[in-house]
Amino acid sequence: MKLRDLAERLECRLEGDGELDILRVSGIDDAAPGDVTFFANPKYSAELRATHASAVILSDTAEVAPCAMLRCANPYLTFARAVEVFAPPIDAPAGVHRLAHVSASASIAADASIAAFVSISPDVRIGSRTIVYPHVTIGPGARIGDDCVIHSRVSVRERVTIGDRVVVQDGAVVGSDGFGFAQRRDGTHHKIPQVGGVVVEDDVEIGANTVIDRPAVGETRIGAGTKIDNLVQIAHGVKIGRDVLLAAQVGIAGSTTVEDRVTLAGQVGVAGHLTIGKGVVATAQSGIPNSVEAGAFVSGYPAIENKAWLKASVVFRRLPELRKALSELQRRLAAMEERLMR
Repeated sequence: MKLRDLAERLECRLEGDGELDILRVSGIDDAAPGDVTFFANPKYSAELRATHASAVILSDTAEVAPCAMLRCANPYLTFARAVEVFAPPIDAPAGVHRLAHVSASASIAADASIAAFVSISPDVRIGSRTIVYPHVTIGPGARIGDDCVIHSRVSVRERVTIGDRVVVQDGAVVGSDGFGFAQRRDGTHHKIPQVGGVVVEDDVEIGANTVIDRPAVGETRIGAGTKIDNLVQIAHGVKIGRDVLLAAQVGIAGSTTVEDRVTLAGQVGVAGHLTIGKGVVATAQSGIPNSVEAGAFVSGYPAIENKAWLKASVVFRRLPELRKALSELQRRLAAMEERLMR
């Protein structure tokens, strides 16, 4: 593709030779002639000056590069769009593979793609242009919308509803039983049937080996535009808002509400029956035992305001030294009191 055409497609201002041939998108360190790369973080200024790329995507105010430039307001977003331009198309022919098992009562759009060894239960509905990869199991009464991609070994349990343009990565389970047990007098546990629903709204991505549980009653709901990383646990009855980001190994306990545009970084744990307000950001490994007000930026365990946590963490590192100093002060004070008593 000519650089001029790429600039037009990405809505960038071109500075340089528009007749250059662009073959792929590359990282700034690995880029070679024929590549377009991107520059969004000033930490990589040295790499920008040394790049061998034919062109670079960068902001309107960034320094001059030693190659052609595609200037834009949001280089990282434009880079993502450039990757889409050069991404190879998925080879997923429409139709149902002869080795798939599809119930007679299932309804599958004619242009959907169902791979070998897929199991589709009674009363399932699958929308247009949706791709279902091998070894997926779809339970009775499940609904999957248009333009979805369901990767291998995914389990979509009974009565789960998935909207349009949803991506479910390998090994995820949507609609597994919530962790609900009632204790008997003798201390043993009686399983509470988990018969509620799971609703995944439009434009959601669910990471590999992530699990979303169904509740005993009501529903677990994932709001539109939410992106969930790998190995995330979302318990029964949780309500996730729109455009939420959940990084790897986040765990959210039952009946908690996570409002719109919350970001939970890796390994954040959230207790049950809480509300995490709109726009909250929690840094990695934070533990959240209480509700958090909208817009807060929290860290640590128990999670507190980030600036307070940073100050406290400095003190934590000095605790042995401070303990030694306190012991010495106590010894000296005791000696002074003893002298005064004489």
